[in-house]
Amino acid sequence: LADTAGFYYSRTIRLTLDGLLPKLTPQIQRSGELLMGFNLLILRAEGESGRSHIDTWPAKLREAIPDIEINVANSTGEAMEMIEEADAAFGDIVPEVFERATKLRWIACPQAGPRAGYYHQALIDSEVEVTNTRDIYNDHISNHIMSFVLAFARGLHVYVQQQMRREWNPLYEIINLPDSTVVIIGVGGIGGETARLCAEFGMNVLAVDPRVTEKPPGVAELYTPDSLGGILPQADFVIVTVPETPATQGMFNAEFFRRMSRGGHFINIGRGATTILNDLVNALEAGEIRGAALDVFQVEPLPSDHALWSMSNVIITPHCAGSGPYLDDRRTDLFIENCVRFNDGAALKNVVAKDNWF
Repeated sequence: LADTAGFYYSRTIRLTLDGLLPKLTPQIQRSGELLMGFNLLILRAEGESGRSHIDTWPAKLREAIPDIEINVANSTGEAMEMIEEADAAFGDIVPEVFERATKLRWIACPQAGPRAGYYHQALIDSEVEVTNTRDIYNDHISNHIMSFVLAFARGLHVYVQQQMRREWNPLYEIINLPDSTVVIIGVGGIGGETARLCAEFGMNVLAVDPRVTEKPPGVAELYTPDSLGGILPQADFVIVTVPETPATQGMFNAEFFRRMSRGGHFINIGRGATTILNDLVNALEAGEIRGAALDVFQVEPLPSDHALWSMSNVIITPHCAGSGPYLDDRRTDLFIENCVRFNDGAALKNVVAKDNWF
């Protein structure tokens, strides 16, 4: 009887553990210790005033991860005091904060393309994973791009200026989009959605990307960056969506614009540091390209005395291409999901190649 009781007792324990282990195994940390919740530091942007979507995060996180410990810092100084115990952090974790971290394994960057210097050398050299918010802006920015394309195709930028002068002069040489070619440099989320929209207008879409290996919907041909020079002369529109990386800083310069078609239009909604504005001004003045539309600039705000402001073949918008509804909800959903993934030991979404800043 004792043996029988022992058998059932040990069998019950084994069945119980067998049932629990599949639930517990994903919560094993990389160090091999059991992770039941984690310590999270949320660093709000300095100078941020009033309530924001970030204020809703602690309650939502505690509902999704009951054992999570959350500390909210309102300044770099506060973050320096809280970072030592943090397993994960959200915000701009500057070097003086980062160097105090002892347990940090994940940083959630608040932007898709943060300020210059966000990816400092100590962070790049560490084993800390970084994620960003890419893909939450795809529809808004691609719509902004298409407004530039349509304006140039139909001459709206010219006619608006004529309207201000009360002039009637319907002589703009239109571009028939089904007969046009667009080169999109960077076909990740934003570029991919832009490619789809361009194809819907009947445009011939040529895409250039160093990482994408399969043609996104709408793309007729996909090229690597070393082929860019050969296809530029075909483009009625060159659309730049690339982030600022060591490889893309100053990429769009005098040599680049000389390779474009004289009837081509240059559109940049990626990052200002990718384009040498003086070279662009020179190309426009020399008639090497027909026009340009920019939402991002080397210096922001664009200085009021910059030559671009007074050029009739240039469209300027004040870094607003990403504006639109639902962004706070998307940002929240992405962060909450990644927190759950981190707690479960699962792969995070939007992981950044730190040495490439994206």
